[in-house]
Amino acid sequence: MWDKIKQFVLSKFFVKQIGLVILFYLTAIFVTLVYLDVSTNHGEKIPVPTLINLHVDEAKAKLEELGLNYQILDSIYKPELPVGTVLEQVVEPTVSSGVFVKTGRCIGLRLSKKTELVPMPSLINKQVQFAQDILLRRGLESNIQYRPTTEANGSVLDQLYNLIQIKEGTMVPIGTKITLIVGQNDQGEEIPVPNLVGLYLGDALTVLDDLGIENVVINCVNCANNQDSTSTPVTRQTPEFYEGGTIFKATQITITIEVVDPNNDVIRPEDN
Repeated sequence: MWDKIKQFVLSKFFVKQIGLVILFYLTAIFVTLVYLDVSTNHGEKIPVPTLINLHVDEAKAKLEELGLNYQILDSIYKPELPVGTVLEQVVEPTVSSGVFVKTGRCIGLRLSKKTELVPMPSLINKQVQFAQDILLRRGLESNIQYRPTTEANGSVLDQLYNLIQIKEGTMVPIGTKITLIVGQNDQGEEIPVPNLVGLYLGDALTVLDDLGIENVVINCVNCANNQDSTSTPVTRQTPEFYEGGTIFKATQITITIEVVDPNNDVIRPEDN
């Protein structure tokens, strides 16, 4: 039996078959290596450029010139930098990391932004000092206006953003000023109603300050800038002045200023 096996192994047929099998596997390995070399750009080494502190448009142009792709990973709140400044890149520059990449590699970018949004908290019925502290911790500012009330003294009655009620959860930019309407039981002493019509804004505010009135709202109609509000006389006030009339110090005074055209005609919204 062993003689037959030995004769078969040493036969030309067996040797030929073994040679064909070896040749097939060597060919397969060679083709695979060639394919991998071509498909993976074997030997190609593209240096990753330094993109930190560049504007995103400059960074994109550099990457495209090198045949590299990019992806915006996220934005980080950095108000001191121009919007779209590259703060971080993934992969790091070759000069610092020693890493080279191949054509088509995606480089991740993290950019700067000037505005960060935070959710508006609910401050209704909270004491004003506590409410201000909550706003401060979220990076928001506060403006206090008092409203006479028979209850909830010192508590927040309403919260406003740009004179409009703002609900809990509304996203607002950091640094936004929130107006807190605070209840005040003590309306203060009675004082004469001041006559502000015809005064310039600075003079009107001085009169109110001398009277101890702090709850003031300024309404400037058709004002294009701050100069319009300071160079135009007060046209209306609420409460209106009348001889012998009185108000409490806590009363809200609304001053209205209307810009006039060169012909001294008041520009009203309905005229546009």
